[in-house]
Amino acid sequence: MSGSPTARRRRLAIELKKLREENEFTCQQVGQELDWSGSKVNRLETGSGRVQPSDVEALCRFYNTSDELRDFLKQLAKDSKVRGWWHAHGDAVPSWFSVYVGLEQDAASLRQYQCEFVPGLLQTAAYAAELHRATDQLTADELKRAVDVRMERQAVLTRDNPPDLWAIVHESVLRHVVGDQQVMQSQLEHMLTVSQLKNVTLQVVPFSGGAYPATGAFTILGFPEQEDPDVVYREGLTDAVYLEASDDVAQYTKAYDNLRAIASSPPRSALLIKQVLEESSP
Repeated sequence: MSGSPTARRRRLAIELKKLREENEFTCQQVGQELDWSGSKVNRLETGSGRVQPSDVEALCRFYNTSDELRDFLKQLAKDSKVRGWWHAHGDAVPSWFSVYVGLEQDAASLRQYQCEFVPGLLQTAAYAAELHRATDQLTADELKRAVDVRMERQAVLTRDNPPDLWAIVHESVLRHVVGDQQVMQSQLEHMLTVSQLKNVTLQVVPFSGGAYPATGAFTILGFPEQEDPDVVYREGLTDAVYLEASDDVAQYTKAYDNLRAIASSPPRSALLIKQVLEESSP
C-alpha cells in the first residue's frame, strides 16, 4: 500500500476495528483479554494514538488472523511512524491540520466547495500571505513558513498520478478583494491556469444561481483503496471536524452534487472569471 503516514495509520485503525467487530467483541472485552484498558483498544481503532507493532501482534494473535494479514498490519504500524514532509515545518502546520495534509497527500479525489476564499490548492503565495496576515499574529519567519507549506501542498496536483480536484467556488470568492487589486488579478489568472490541468475541474456558483443548501466550506476526500471510506473535512479557526460516518458522507455528497448542478459549467465559469478580471483591470 502506498500513501502518507496519516493514510496508513487510518487504514490500520479501520482494519483493527473491522477485526474486532467480525469477532463480535467490545473494546472492553478485548482490553480485559489482553490486560489492556478498553480505552486503549478504542484509541488504536480511531487512530488517535501511535500503534506499536507489538500491539498489532497481540491483537492479531488474539483474533487468530492469518500470518499474511498480521504481517501486513504490522508493516502498516511501522510505516505510520514515518514523518511526512509537512512535519519538517514544525508548528507552521497545526496538529489538527496535519491530519488533513496527510489525507490530502493520499487522496485520489478532492471535491471542494468554498464560499469565502480561494481553495488552498489554487492560491498564489501573495493571496495566501494576505489570508495568514488577517488570521494570525505571525512573525515574518512564521508567515513565510505558513505560505511555504501551502505552496508545497500544491505539488500534489502536478505529481505523478495526481488526485482529481473538483473545486466549486461562489462568485463572491472572485469579487472579494484580498490584499489589493494586483493580488486579485494574479490570483484569478492563476486559477484559470491551474484549471487547465487535466485533473482539475473548476466551477463557479454565480450570484444568479438561486438558493441551495447552506453547507459552508467543506472538502470530500476519496481514496484509492476500496477499504478506505471517504472523509468529509470542515475547518474552523482553531480546529477541524472529520466526518466518516456513511450517513454524514452521503449528505455532503448529495449537497455537493446539488452544487455542481447549479454552478456554471467549467467553460462558463472560466468566462465569468475572465469577466471579473476585465472589470477589475485598471
